[in-house]
Amino acid sequence: MIGSRTHLLSPLRSKRLMIRLQHAVTHCLLIVGAILVLFPLFWMLSTSLKPPTQIKAFPPIWIPKPFVWSNYVRAVTIFPIPFYVFVANSTYISLLNVVAALVSNPIIAYAFARLRFRGSRTLFYLVLATMMLPGQVTMIPLFLLFRALRWVNTYNPLIIPSFFGNAYFVFLLRQFFSTIPHELDDAAKIDGCGVLGIFFRIILPLSKPALGIMAIFTFTGAWNDFMGPLIYVSEMKMYPLSVALSFLRGTYRVLWSELMVVSFIAMLPPVALFFIAQRSYIQGIVVTGIKG
Repeated sequence: MIGSRTHLLSPLRSKRLMIRLQHAVTHCLLIVGAILVLFPLFWMLSTSLKPPTQIKAFPPIWIPKPFVWSNYVRAVTIFPIPFYVFVANSTYISLLNVVAALVSNPIIAYAFARLRFRGSRTLFYLVLATMMLPGQVTMIPLFLLFRALRWVNTYNPLIIPSFFGNAYFVFLLRQFFSTIPHELDDAAKIDGCGVLGIFFRIILPLSKPALGIMAIFTFTGAWNDFMGPLIYVSEMKMYPLSVALSFLRGTYRVLWSELMVVSFIAMLPPVALFFIAQRSYIQGIVVTGIKG
């Protein structure tokens, strides 16, 4: 009797031991991965607090001795115009891009996901095909177009195109809208809802995770955009923070401490936005790829 119980418990203990071992290995791998990912951030923060003599020292000095907090003051006062102007410009461009994305992309995706019309599938494939074009291919034609519209040295080229949709976000939302049961549409039609009523009362309230992840991606992309403002904006007072960083890299000299300080400051809003909307971010990643 006792021998049979021991025989039954042995596989159970082995299974528990295997599960604990798998968890331990998984956590070790995650810790190693986190260290690798966070190391550049640690080095950037460390460099931002170093005196100039320790930046290129070999072997590297991991912890500054002493901490030079004046680097932060010098970094935000080294520009010929107030530093907050760059931050305000980046915030303005990013928020308007988010608004534009939230206005345009859900409507386009709703048409592809819910409305059936002749050639809709072909048109959807053409929209997806635009993602295969690298930005360098359309850079010159777009510049000529915006110059003809007299939009150069304005924010219009950085904001207005977002009101016409983005192929990636259209695909993302279309995938999510396709997972919403069509029975909800039928029930809404019985209650007297039209196409727009279904969109605003059924689809959008159920699509908060997908809309949240789209807003995060849009804000981060507009905040970090460097090439667009560099091409279309020529006055320093209109530069966003991403372009202001380039002034700290000269032809013969790089202001490493100041560059790391401004880079660290520029990184904070996207990171803060991620932690604030972390649940929507993760849920949106999961649910937008459920159904093809």
